[in-house]
Amino acid sequence: MPQRPAPATAASAPAAAQRQDQTFRLYVSSASPASSRAMVNARRFFAQYLPGAHRLDVLDIAEHVDAARADQIFASPTLVRLTPLPQRRLIGDLSDTERLRVTLGLARLTGGAT
Repeated sequence: MPQRPAPATAASAPAAAQRQDQTFRLYVSSASPASSRAMVNARRFFAQYLPGAHRLDVLDIAEHVDAARADQIFASPTLVRLTPLPQRRLIGDLSDTERLRVTLGLARLTGGAT
């Protein structure tokens, strides 16, 4: 007889939520060193914590004024998680990976540094 997959439990729900695709928008200012650091830090973070399960759009505020206004961006750099809800926002160069991980509700990686 073929085995049926085990039903999802409350313990496995957070892991399943982490595997779903997440959509992020990073608003930057092209002239800002903090924005340059945020782009590098965001790409590194998502490659480590959400490999293949995320989309990151980087938008220069000066070129995407309407989108920044719609997302109520008042500082740069700002990372916005669009999906899944609820939206989350982080302002700064995203160098504090622990704060980023906790804010986004991602589990700590096992057997490695954060």
